[in-house]
Amino acid sequence: MDKKKVKPLYECESLAEEVASMQELINSGIAWRLEGSVGRRAMELINAGYCMLGKEGHKDYWGNYVPSRYKVKGGTKGSTEYCNKMDEQR
Repeated sequence: MDKKKVKPLYECESLAEEVASMQELINSGIAWRLEGSVGRRAMELINAGYCMLGKEGHKDYWGNYVPSRYKVKGGTKGSTEYCNKMDEQR
């Protein structure tokens, strides 16, 4: 993670704060190595278009590969295009 201050998930008071914190966890790959509820919430936010996959792929706790946002087809869940499309619909 970069040096900017990111709130712990349990301290987030709004969806915007949660999305910002979760995106940092996804980008660093930490979201996929923490307890299952964190990874499941990351996937919920990705599926809803609030978060996108990280810039680099990572392995989860079980050794499964989570691709980067550049390895998924444009417009599909986890891509930048999907997030932009979902943002326009909100």
